[in-house]
Amino acid sequence: MIRLRRVYDPPEPGADGVRVLVDRLWPRGLSKAAAAVDEWPRALAPSTELRKWFHGGGGAAEFRRRYEAELAEPEAAAELERLRSLAGPLTLLTAVKDPGAGHAAILAEHLAG
Repeated sequence: MIRLRRVYDPPEPGADGVRVLVDRLWPRGLSKAAAAVDEWPRALAPSTELRKWFHGGGGAAEFRRRYEAELAEPEAAAELERLRSLAGPLTLLTAVKDPGAGHAAILAEHLAG
């Protein structure tokens, strides 16, 4: 089971399982203790260049294509396989306001598929 949640939401110990931060940057104003993050594989986050391109006006379909290409690179592919091998629930954490509409949703599809 893969869940998507905001990193700012309080942990749900009975449901979250392994909590994985999937952003490249640490979320502003949040302590590491409050975040309760178990894993932070930066190789699975969109690159700085891709993030800046998207926030500069890039389109969602092209973002997906570019991000999926980044996920196919060796370091990211190895991290995907490692996360797939973890037992139990997996919660992908992100600072974006709508986790289901961002890169975390694309990543969840790749982990599930």
